[in-house]
Amino acid sequence: MLQDEQRTDHVMDSDEQEQDTQEWVVDAESAKTRIDKYITEGLDEDVSRSQVQLWIADGHVLVNDSPVKANYKVSQGDRISLAIPAPSVVEIVPEDIPLDIAFEDRDVIVVNKPRGMVVHPAPGHVSGTLVNALMHHCKDLSGINGELRPGIVHRIDKDTTGLIMAAKNDKAHASLAAQLKEHSVNRRYLALVHGSISHDQGTIDAPIGRDPQDRKMYTVTDRNSKHAVTHFTVVERFGDYSLLELKLETGRTHQIRVHMKYIGHPLVGDPVYGKSKGIKLNGQALHAAVLGFVHPATGQYLEFSAPMPDDMEELLTILKSR
Repeated sequence: MLQDEQRTDHVMDSDEQEQDTQEWVVDAESAKTRIDKYITEGLDEDVSRSQVQLWIADGHVLVNDSPVKANYKVSQGDRISLAIPAPSVVEIVPEDIPLDIAFEDRDVIVVNKPRGMVVHPAPGHVSGTLVNALMHHCKDLSGINGELRPGIVHRIDKDTTGLIMAAKNDKAHASLAAQLKEHSVNRRYLALVHGSISHDQGTIDAPIGRDPQDRKMYTVTDRNSKHAVTHFTVVERFGDYSLLELKLETGRTHQIRVHMKYIGHPLVGDPVYGKSKGIKLNGQALHAAVLGFVHPATGQYLEFSAPMPDDMEELLTILKSR
């Protein structure tokens, strides 16, 4: 697995997309791996191997301070440095998309995101996102996270509903990002999962990294992974299903979805990590129900809650009536 990984970008998690440098030290297990494969598996972002090869060809990758070719095979102890180029500027068009606003002032806005809305633009998906809507509504958003993600401090998946906060200025952004890094932000989710969980509460402490069999997915692994902790409490049981409240201690990509699959209780409706049989839902039954943080200007602790979306409520009603 990777040792002593360091990052020199902003105080952000795996969502960061500004120009940054990532560094690794190769361990014995990874020795003799092609460097393009090694870097592709080590990156948090969904970057193709061909893109990594282009970065190598353009001199953005150094091994022990020297450029190499894409077919170079790494050795134990190699120091690898990748300077990721800043993304090309993409014009984001403000769009008049209705927002369910839980809180807003001059520094922060908290929105209850609907199912199906992508948080920020990406190649091939530059409209209809939360950022497009925020740019129309707010006019002023922080610039720390670059042109593609103005104001965005954290994110939730496209088909996950619920609360997400955005910063309106750089000072607020830095404060909220620091709170996320310190794990002091209170993030609680409601999820409907397959199976009846026998114990009332528990903690899943299992590292998450890219799935070596499918790099678009994540899995619990010791290889190229990051520390991940999820706490859960059973709210109610419905035969072969359980409603959980989950509290994130860390914020890894797809963390709840991967952890619940890992313990044998995948989310209902999850098209990637769930089961193909049983109740159908248009996306995973996961809702960011509570969001609490210290206001970056006043120092006051604020906490907001959002009711479950209608489709999840209807699903619970059906299960209760069985």
